[in-house]
Amino acid sequence: RIGSATSQTSAIIHDRLQELVRLFKERTEKVKEKLTDPDVTSDEESPTASSTAPPPPPPPGDAQAGDKPADDDHYCEMLCCTFKCQPWMDRLKSYQFPSSIDPLTNLVYVLWLFFVVLAWNWNCWLIPVRWAFPYQTPANIHYWLLMDYLCDLIYLLDIIVFQTRLQFVRGGDIISDKKAMKENYLRSQRFKMDVVCLLPLDFFYFKVGVNPLLRFPRCLKYLAFFEFNNRLEAILSKAYIYRVIRTTAYLLYSLHVNSCLYYWASAYEGLGSTTWVYDGEGNSYIRCYYWAVKTLITIGGLPDPKTLFEIVFQLLNYFTGVFAFSVMIGQMRDVVGAATAGQTYYRSCMDSTIKYMNFYKIPKTVQNRVKTWYEYTWHSQGMLDESELLVQLPDKMRLDIAIDVNYNIVSKVALFQGCDRQMIFDMLKRLRSVVYLPNDFVCKKGEIGREMYIIQAGQVQVLGGPDGKTVLVTLKAGSVFGEISLLAAGGGNRRTANVIAHGFANLFILDKKDLNEILVHYPESQKLLRKKAKKMLKNNNKPKDEKGGPGDPLIIPPKTDTPKLFQAALAAVGKAGGRGHLAHLRWKLRQLKAMQE
Repeated sequence: RIGSATSQTSAIIHDRLQELVRLFKERTEKVKEKLTDPDVTSDEESPTASSTAPPPPPPPGDAQAGDKPADDDHYCEMLCCTFKCQPWMDRLKSYQFPSSIDPLTNLVYVLWLFFVVLAWNWNCWLIPVRWAFPYQTPANIHYWLLMDYLCDLIYLLDIIVFQTRLQFVRGGDIISDKKAMKENYLRSQRFKMDVVCLLPLDFFYFKVGVNPLLRFPRCLKYLAFFEFNNRLEAILSKAYIYRVIRTTAYLLYSLHVNSCLYYWASAYEGLGSTTWVYDGEGNSYIRCYYWAVKTLITIGGLPDPKTLFEIVFQLLNYFTGVFAFSVMIGQMRDVVGAATAGQTYYRSCMDSTIKYMNFYKIPKTVQNRVKTWYEYTWHSQGMLDESELLVQLPDKMRLDIAIDVNYNIVSKVALFQGCDRQMIFDMLKRLRSVVYLPNDFVCKKGEIGREMYIIQAGQVQVLGGPDGKTVLVTLKAGSVFGEISLLAAGGGNRRTANVIAHGFANLFILDKKDLNEILVHYPESQKLLRKKAKKMLKNNNKPKDEKGGPGDPLIIPPKTDTPKLFQAALAAVGKAGGRGHLAHLRWKLRQLKAMQE
């Protein structure tokens, strides 16, 4: 019994001693790390906030009252469910028209301009038709007048409601004051033209009859048309399509006006009086439009004019046709050229590169990879270099675009979590986007690491093993690699593995120089990244046999060294001739030391 009690006591003392040695060693490592790097923060936990008492529950009466629907709300029962719905009349009553309108970004204003342009087109296209052709008769005059005055109402609402509420810039400030906006519109050229458009010449109807030419001032509201074009092109993703349609409409309108003039000239000379004028058969507008097309495009095959009036009219038509058609062709060429400018630049770059490779007799395999890179980069992002698109923008706008495009990816990177948000914003502007083809080497083992890579799209594979071809891990979008070389303070760090692109991969690259320039202004983030880098280096530099591999099993695990302070205390006790538990501990330590040796 005495022996068993002694062995139990020895085991307990041995465990306590091992625990004490471990604590001494951990404390020594922390002190050493603190002395070598003063930026390392303490691992002690911060005091937790005191828990506050939960708010008292609401009285039962309030809960019951909250469960009941308010008297002002409207509910609609459908099958077994009850839906809350507000009548459209109440929504219309509760809608408040804005006191000021931003003409550059307000889509409601663009929609209103669309209706104004519709009214303007009604006047521009149908006033010549009603004046030249006999389509306006006493039987249908009330329909024409109804549409005319509806267009006049749209013009009037545009002046009173919208134009007086448009914001403007004065001295760099955006003015949204009601009085200032109204005065700015009243002093503008736009207001003068709008007033001329609404001249009440309709009162002359009582004297000369309903003559459509009296409504010709309504066609002077062309400023609204050009403003609508600018606003619509700004919000369309493919504005060149609208430009092509608009240029075609210009050509059709010029032919439309010419057909109206030809019918008027025929009626002036007398329908069917000569072989040159319209003979009055068939659809008058279609036949006159056909004549206008042949004249303006100068196709030929027209009957010769007979009278002096017909000769002068035909000469003016030929000159006008040549001029108008050449202008239309030139404008159409510019529109199509602007629409395909990017494609032309891409083909030019690719042709120059192919010519260069053929001149220096580059192998066909390399040429094919270069062509593949050009095609994939162009079709995936619509340009060859994103920096060329953003170089003309101010720094703030480049940052806004970089945040919208790349922030969601970079913010999820574990390495940068906890860093200053503004530091990440500055880093986004330094990222470079690079496209890698399948099986391209992103980095090779043994290279000097000067960049860090963030996967934007695609996958990369880390290769290793004896042959260097074994796939160790596959990294997907949002992963980071190469950060150890970027964050190491010593520099000259070499890559530890080969990394290749698995398929097409779009990577962000951050240079070490750029990151150091950013971290100068963010010392707290610099400390955090430095600490993470040291932990990564410590984990990578651990010897593999510490993990207890199956190839070299340890029968007796190694014991930790006894701290020098504790050894000195035991030696002092031994010299004093101490017996009992301390002497037994000293004997036990000697045995452990002999086993380690």
